[in-house]
Amino acid sequence: MYTKILIILLLSATAFAQEEAGGQGTVAAFPCENNARFAEFDFWVGDWDVHVANGKLAGQNSISRQQHGCVLVENWTSVSGGTGMSINYLDSTNGQWVQVWNDASGSQINIRGGMTPGGMLLTGTIHYIAKNQTMPFRGLWTQLPDGRVRQFFEQSTDEGASWSPWFEGFYTRRNGDQ
Repeated sequence: MYTKILIILLLSATAFAQEEAGGQGTVAAFPCENNARFAEFDFWVGDWDVHVANGKLAGQNSISRQQHGCVLVENWTSVSGGTGMSINYLDSTNGQWVQVWNDASGSQINIRGGMTPGGMLLTGTIHYIAKNQTMPFRGLWTQLPDGRVRQFFEQSTDEGASWSPWFEGFYTRRNGDQ
């Protein structure tokens, strides 16, 4: 009798969980975990020391998968103590990756795009709050053969006719993190 009650309770709980998840179980409850497109930017996930091209330490960055793989959250700290953060996600309505960045100095970046043969390329704008100035902006993240990641940002002062480097950083995993 107790076995029969236990089976009925387990079946009811399973049916309830599937109903709450749209009838699809964990696939519907956590769809980003089961969709390879949401893992395209995972090469950037980790705890990193970031150096500029001459080898000088620029800061540390931590990128984590959150919300069951639906979002990458970035937390940056420069060697001078400046901080910033971004939210990165795949906009499933149009298939583009999106980065929304804000930092303590008043820079706001809103860029979108996707994977290219050269890496994750996102384009859009940077807005400087203090100057109330918005300019075209783009970023490219490239996974290097040695396991590092190169992040290269450019901005344009002539509406995209020409581009100037804004930041180039080379990400090295901290503490042998894989």
